[in-house]
Amino acid sequence: MRVVIAEDLHLLREGLVHLLRAHGLDVVAAVDSGPELLEALVTERPDVAVVDVRLPPTFTDEGLQAALAARKRVPGLPVLVLSQHVEQLYARELLADGSGGIGYLLKDRVFNGEQFIDAVRRVAAGGTAMDPEVIAKLLASNARNEPVGRLTPREREVLELMAEGRSNAAIGQRLFLSESAVGKHTANIFAKLDLAPSDDDNRRVLAVLAFLNDK
Repeated sequence: MRVVIAEDLHLLREGLVHLLRAHGLDVVAAVDSGPELLEALVTERPDVAVVDVRLPPTFTDEGLQAALAARKRVPGLPVLVLSQHVEQLYARELLADGSGGIGYLLKDRVFNGEQFIDAVRRVAAGGTAMDPEVIAKLLASNARNEPVGRLTPREREVLELMAEGRSNAAIGQRLFLSESAVGKHTANIFAKLDLAPSDDDNRRVLAVLAFLNDK
């Protein structure tokens, strides 16, 4: 798996490189600015990009802007945002094209290397890996999303855990439900969000995007 990293703090950037390589991933570029990130993503076309939000030269939103620009030139490019900040506007824009391979983790809530590597692999495979705090902030301004408004409170709980990338078995353990009960809830979610029958992994991603993106 080929990875591009964008992180302006040298020690953190080098730490990410060593962690990824220790788990067998190939870091093809590790950059520290928005322009360098865009060039690396378009040139290398990695399996996944790990991107900080605030990069030089202005330390505002260069990382997300570069990721958005790259996804226009490389459609469906998987992006895992790793940041201290939740930038709602650009996070929504990242979700808006309807393709999977999206993650948003907060640096101070990644508690071990295995959790991070699992998120990288999941996003590279076209899935989602969203921190619960990111989900909460995106949902705070998403209450009027009509399809999502059809969901029951339990179905919303199931969908929130789907957004974190959890399997039906893991959701069942978290909510004290059987796996078959979770399966029924997910089927209802797909129906209420008007998701046509297709590969279930793809529908899970589409359901999460509908849930998080204000349309």
